[in-house]
Amino acid sequence: MPEATEPEPSDELRSGLLAAFEEELGDAVVASHIRAGNDLWIRVDAGAWEAAAHFARHQLAFTFFDFLSAIDWMPSPFGRYEDAEVDTPLADKLGQPYEIETGLAGGETRFQLLARVADVRQRHVGVTLKSDVPDDTLTMPSWVRVYAGADWHERETWEMYGINFEGHPGLRHIYLPSGFEGHPLRKDFPLLARVVKPWPGIVDVEPMPGEPEGETEGDADADGEGDDA
Repeated sequence: MPEATEPEPSDELRSGLLAAFEEELGDAVVASHIRAGNDLWIRVDAGAWEAAAHFARHQLAFTFFDFLSAIDWMPSPFGRYEDAEVDTPLADKLGQPYEIETGLAGGETRFQLLARVADVRQRHVGVTLKSDVPDDTLTMPSWVRVYAGADWHERETWEMYGINFEGHPGLRHIYLPSGFEGHPLRKDFPLLARVVKPWPGIVDVEPMPGEPEGETEGDADADGEGDDA
């Protein structure tokens, strides 16, 4: 007789919220994920990004804006900097093929927007909204007309990832000088000091579980410097 399996935990509140988004946005709700008693993730089509914000605030009473940012799902062409191959040309690293592995509710493009809003007055529940940023335009609708607090979040996302926000009142730098080139939070933005020379911390790292302990390169170099002195 097969063992009985426990039923999946249910979450009527978040299931109801998801159903409301699906009824309002239809096929624009691309994917979703519910972690019962914890959180709700909803991925919407890029064209419905602003409509999702409007529905969340004005129809579902998600009046609290938490954050908006982006994520670059491209694996770093440099690997971990402490393991970087110094002699491999940068152009070769950037030209390597890669596969995108995205988080909950999936994704189809390299960049995604993520935003979190919540009802903190009655139901005390939040939702994390996601959307794939079109690879060809890197442009998304602005949320500023719905959530004024998204202003600086979108400016930072534009600055750090190079994603434009149509309808934003004034995209301009927050942290970087106006003439800065590149977008530092993109995975292919090189930290040149780490590319030219291996990360100094590599000589200090402890062996991983199962690796034999022994003298590190840094210890040997330190001994040699002492002899020369």
